[in-house]
Amino acid sequence: MSDVPTEPSTHPIGLQINGNLHQLQVPPWLTLLDLLRDELDLVGSKKGCDHGQCGACTVLRNGRRVNACLTLAVMCDGDELTTIEGLADGDRLHPLQQAFITHDAFQCGYCTPGQICSAVGLAREGRATSRAQIQEAMSGNLCRCGAYSNIVAAVEEALPHMGGPRL
Repeated sequence: MSDVPTEPSTHPIGLQINGNLHQLQVPPWLTLLDLLRDELDLVGSKKGCDHGQCGACTVLRNGRRVNACLTLAVMCDGDELTTIEGLADGDRLHPLQQAFITHDAFQCGYCTPGQICSAVGLAREGRATSRAQIQEAMSGNLCRCGAYSNIVAAVEEALPHMGGPRL
């Protein structure tokens, strides 16, 4: 008889998610997206393609954009995560959330959480100094409805409110 455990192994991790500390036991194959949605009921991040091609699952990991569907939860031990649910300050929307409303930068809304998290990360990276750079840096986030011009306009408006340049 072998020493193979009958229960799947789990690993302890600690995550700071939207300002709240979570101590969890996770299997090694669990993606960050599945942890957020299925275990923690943070369903704002969407499962689009599940292959890292659409950006619907984009969240911020230590302030940088990541595809949560391609990131294993165990890789994030000790990290600070921000999801769409963590951007607003109470009832006060994040400047980018407000800009999306102002510019009607969503239609069906499915991609919107990933678009917004990606744009917040883009602003923190400090590389978007033109409309063309915004378009290029946001190219990993797809919108089936084709609201790209409104999305870029929302990002342009919100950049100065997030410490970026006025375009």
